[in-house]
Amino acid sequence: MSLAIEGLRSDVAAVGELGDETVAEVADRIVAILARSAPSRILDLLSAVAAEVSAELPEGRVEIHLVGDEVEFAYVDERARAPEPEAELSSRITLRLSDQLKARVEDSAVREGLSVNSWILRTLERGTSLSQVRSGRGGSRLRGYGTS
Repeated sequence: MSLAIEGLRSDVAAVGELGDETVAEVADRIVAILARSAPSRILDLLSAVAAEVSAELPEGRVEIHLVGDEVEFAYVDERARAPEPEAELSSRITLRLSDQLKARVEDSAVREGLSVNSWILRTLERGTSLSQVRSGRGGSRLRGYGTS
């Protein structure tokens, strides 16, 4: 992450050197703004990439791990997770869907070789895990790692 920020910083500083003092001052202000906003924009972009790749993976997902300013992508194989025993699946929810959404859910489940119930459970599990990670975010600082 710091390499990208430093690259932006030096590029804008080089532009500032092309003009007079006013241009240099404006370049310094631009560098300050970019240094604050670029990391979160880069993480947003990487999160979108991870989500897009994860949507194409039938058996797992891609996570972004942030350690210091190092960003890593990691593959998580969801088959490795122990399935919940049927005895624990005792709660029911009645859900009303449009015919089009129901058809898309059924198609997705078939494509992934799962029952509709299993596909919905897995999708809900992914979604709630992601929302817990997002809600744990304080300000503009990301702690731990994100999933998509």
